[in-house]
Amino acid sequence: MRSTDEALIVIDVQNDFCPGGALAVAGGDEIIARINALMAEFCSIVLTQDWHPANHSSFAANHPGAAAFSLTDMPYGPQVLWPTHCVQGSHGAQFHPDLHTDPAHLVIRKGFRTGIDSYSAFFENDKTTATGLHGYLQERGIRRVTLVGLATDYCVAYSALDAARLGYGVTVLEGACRAIDLNGSLATAKADTLAAGVVWAA
Repeated sequence: MRSTDEALIVIDVQNDFCPGGALAVAGGDEIIARINALMAEFCSIVLTQDWHPANHSSFAANHPGAAAFSLTDMPYGPQVLWPTHCVQGSHGAQFHPDLHTDPAHLVIRKGFRTGIDSYSAFFENDKTTATGLHGYLQERGIRRVTLVGLATDYCVAYSALDAARLGYGVTVLEGACRAIDLNGSLATAKADTLAAGVVWAA
């Protein structure tokens, strides 16, 4: 068992991010058995869940003429326009059926505000609107977090950067993550998180 001051944060292991989903990450379901096994090691376990309204501003379908994976400018900066995914209450938004959800102590839903996308488990993409996770971890006395899930170069990396900025010791278990790798995004995510002091482990 890990120290009581360390939490496992499981990022967005949902149907739409796994093979067959609307925004599938290659091999996204391959990490689930390892994540389930890891849960037995941690006293604190948090799951995050992408949870978008159908009219979310990050969906390409809501920008006439825009292509999926193109960039647009939002008030908080550049935003990738994604295929419609993880719509509230849909099958795609549900956790993958193989993921063990019973051990989780908290589920953080993110991306439910129409005008702001949310990659990080800690803050939405404006970097100021908090999800509440930091307060929860502080109340639990957590000082270190281990991150796993989908996708390495987006929601996992953004969560890692915010956790490091908030003062946590941060480890990304790369073997328990899978990446989209859009236009070199994985290499960029690794470089940015390493520069912030995040540890990458197998």
